[in-house]
Amino acid sequence: MHDDRRLLEARLDRVLSERVWPAVYATSTPLEVARWDVPGEPVPAPRALDATYEPAAVGDTWGPAWGTTWFRLSGRVPRSWAGSTVQAVVDLGFDDRMPGFQCEGLVYQRDGTVLKGLNPRNAWVPISAPAAGEEAVEIFVEAAANPVILGDPPFQQTELGDRSTAGDDPLYRLRRADIAIFDAPVWELAIDLDVIGGVMRALDTGDPRRWELMRWLERTLDAIDLQDVSASAERARETLAPALRSPAVASAHQISAVGHAHIDSAWLWPLRETVRKVARTSSNVTALMDDNPDFVFAMSQAQQWAWLKDHRPDIFSRVRKAAAAGQFVPVGGMWVESDTNMPGSEALARQFSHGKRFFRDELGVDTQEVWLPDSFGYSAALPQLVRLSGSRWFLTQKISWSQTNTFPHHTFWWEGIDGTRIFTHFPPVDTYNSELTGDELAHASRNFRDKGRSSRSLVPFGHGDGGGGPTREMLARAERLRDLEGSPQVAVEHPADFFTKAHAEYPDAPVWLGELYLEFHRGTYTSQAKTKQGNRRSEHLLREAELWAATAAVRTGHAYPYERLDQVWRTVLLNQFHDILPGSSIAWVHREAADAYAEVAAELNGIIEAAQRALAGDPDAEGTVVFNAAPHERDGIPALGAHRASPAAASGAGTAAARTAPDGYELDNGILRVRVDHQGLVTSVLDQRAGREVLPPGQPANLLQLHQDLPNEWDAWDVDEFYRNTTVDLTDADSVAILDQDDEGGDAAAVRVTRSFGASRVTQVLSLSPGARRLDVETEVDWHEREKFLKAAFPLDVRAHESAAEIQFGHLRRPTHTNTSWDTARFEICAHRWVHVAEPGYGVAVLNDSTYGHDVTRDVRADGGTTSTVRVSLLRAPRFPDPETDQGRHRFHHALAPGAEIEDAVREGYRINLPVRELPGDASAAPLVEVDDPGVVVESVKLADDRSGDVVVRLYEARGGRCGATVTAGFAVTGARTVNLLEDDLEDGPELDVRADSGGAGTVIGFGLRPFQVVTLRLVR
Repeated sequence: MHDDRRLLEARLDRVLSERVWPAVYATSTPLEVARWDVPGEPVPAPRALDATYEPAAVGDTWGPAWGTTWFRLSGRVPRSWAGSTVQAVVDLGFDDRMPGFQCEGLVYQRDGTVLKGLNPRNAWVPISAPAAGEEAVEIFVEAAANPVILGDPPFQQTELGDRSTAGDDPLYRLRRADIAIFDAPVWELAIDLDVIGGVMRALDTGDPRRWELMRWLERTLDAIDLQDVSASAERARETLAPALRSPAVASAHQISAVGHAHIDSAWLWPLRETVRKVARTSSNVTALMDDNPDFVFAMSQAQQWAWLKDHRPDIFSRVRKAAAAGQFVPVGGMWVESDTNMPGSEALARQFSHGKRFFRDELGVDTQEVWLPDSFGYSAALPQLVRLSGSRWFLTQKISWSQTNTFPHHTFWWEGIDGTRIFTHFPPVDTYNSELTGDELAHASRNFRDKGRSSRSLVPFGHGDGGGGPTREMLARAERLRDLEGSPQVAVEHPADFFTKAHAEYPDAPVWLGELYLEFHRGTYTSQAKTKQGNRRSEHLLREAELWAATAAVRTGHAYPYERLDQVWRTVLLNQFHDILPGSSIAWVHREAADAYAEVAAELNGIIEAAQRALAGDPDAEGTVVFNAAPHERDGIPALGAHRASPAAASGAGTAAARTAPDGYELDNGILRVRVDHQGLVTSVLDQRAGREVLPPGQPANLLQLHQDLPNEWDAWDVDEFYRNTTVDLTDADSVAILDQDDEGGDAAAVRVTRSFGASRVTQVLSLSPGARRLDVETEVDWHEREKFLKAAFPLDVRAHESAAEIQFGHLRRPTHTNTSWDTARFEICAHRWVHVAEPGYGVAVLNDSTYGHDVTRDVRADGGTTSTVRVSLLRAPRFPDPETDQGRHRFHHALAPGAEIEDAVREGYRINLPVRELPGDASAAPLVEVDDPGVVVESVKLADDRSGDVVVRLYEARGGRCGATVTAGFAVTGARTVNLLEDDLEDGPELDVRADSGGAGTVIGFGLRPFQVVTLRLVR
């Protein structure tokens, strides 16, 4: 019996591939071909349609990489084809890879009307249905010569990732350009065989239905005339029909199939190509909807809808019409499918406010689903932000990629750090690119981990990553699988329908607390350091720009730059896409990101300077105005305000000294005493106030360590645990010297250390400033290593069972031990501005200005003490997909803060990322708002998006405990209320006690906060 099954499967495969599918277009005639090769970047369709075309032929090569060739295909339908369905069949040189990873095309009529896209699984174009005969045919194909970056074998170094290095050789050859009769009965037969064959293969060998289907397939294959498939197609379909009529059992798994095309906003292609991918996919989808009124397609990423609106209004009009009919569904509620580990607090909030507002304003839709199938792990801050955005549900698939542990649920409640829960689903089909095959659906049913309590799951179907979307074949499978014995029941429907039914069926689903950590792609916290630095710097510049522009608007009437800020936010949010910010895109993408960040910095610095100039008073007056954008007071300067400092005023912060010592050098500011040996290693950090040595005996801090770094696959994405097997401590120094305080060192006591290793060089300045409770480390690396991983180690004499790492609007505690496989798998973690380790009564923070990757380990020493080592990931050097990843100069700022509690780590983290600014002037600027509790942190101050002039203040509880807070507004306020991320009234926000300050300082708003709660106040002017 086993041999019978194997032989039947082989027979079915060959008959389908060699006889039935080719017979769909058995009758064809060639089209005449002409071409125009676009010089340079793609051009608008009107220009291309009016270009001068040169004669060409099937068999001609075209390209080069990233080039565009327009083909004009013309001919006439034969008279004898009258009454037939006629289609064009075009093969641009496709191979067997998935659509979106090679050449693609978009088809136009002469008048510029878009017909549909072309890709390897969707190579047909409608011509006439039915044909009259003798009608002229003329279509134009905008063919994109996108190179195959992810080749076979994958992850091989390639120069194809940037036009400047890709070369000029043609990549593709036009293989076919015909018009043909579409034989519908043959096509239907092919789908029948495909579906029954798929179900049969997926069933267990002991299932009687499997053997029944085998017999039906045998009879059907016998009924096909292999020399004249068309003539025998109807007879063969009738033979197989009984197998397709048998309904599913009552207990069959219920699948909600949602059309989808996950399109990476940039990855193995640049942003400009994604604009075209979105157009190609959307045109395919709307064309399918014309023939399938029940077809539902979900598209996330407001940015991609905006690209259609801005670049392809003709396609956007069709999409908007389909959206109004409920077929083309916006989902996600975010500007892009962003990474969620590294975007800062306010940036992640703006992903939702910008995304949901676009869908609401442009489509009249309030999206309810947060749709992130492919991001690389999910921050524990997300549930609260999802709820504050007005959304209810969360979907992802990526956790199924985890290498070590299998996530225990597919449907569950996800609880964030503040206690907010959202209903969450992981599709058990384990792909967001399903083709609705029998194997995939059977896997979804078998794999579903919530059986017995829940009976349904969601399947996103359609070609994705590089786009393409669903095909007519997928929709035909869905129709046949709607109610078929041996298969789950399939209904094509809106994702909201699935979530509503799933929630109703499973309201008491289990709860998962904390982050959804992906046990994979951990290198994305470090790859492409300059992209990450550009993001971090842009986030803090945006904070400053909004704060000072709002302050200047309220205090002086300075014009608030709404449009400029909105455009900058869109740029920053776009570059937080989950293959840009994580560093996993081609060189072209990161080059453009660097240019974008430079433009962002110039724009925001201009906004900041103009606002501060309006606040600083007379620039010719004697004195300096110091601006502090941090949420905590700093050296007499108020948080979120500006202070006039006299040029003769003493700092009052004490002094710091650097001196030689028998074993090297010593830095001392009366708070910390730091020793640096002749190799430039930090051998002692004495907390003089606590009378405590911070470093363990014989273990130097700020130790640079170099590792081999060649993961098994996914080079830019992955760091595999075995990288730790080889470690080189960089202890040799070229020079170590005290930095002259009257020259580069300023008031700080500092030592400069220079090291050379491999082909690289690193210079570090270790400094103690007067009054500072932290040791600052400025590092400049001229990096030219390959497939290496550079870390900076800070061993600490602290017995910590867990570390705390800053995430959005709070922090997350993770074990430092390896008790379980779940703990062991977190060998690389993401943190924002700080990592903190502590034992009862004493803690230490490691701070940074632009790095995200860290690891924290613990070891018991021979003396019985415990060392907790925090290591900061500085640089990697993967070769795929960008062979020059991270090559060149980099600057980092880190700091070690002994004796720090969580509140201190929060404060110092903001300070290291938000240095003060100084302008000449004679005025001070009182803060717009002041908070009485340093553990309640103001994250943003801005004017309301509706341009009412109201002031919007977002703040959060940062320590992880309950508290009461009082916000004092330093300007006239007529009312205050809590709002959501879109600045709409929030019904379940904290109750506000609004009153006039008894001292006449302004309006006081009191309220309580739960741990890590985010509160947004709208102060009405």
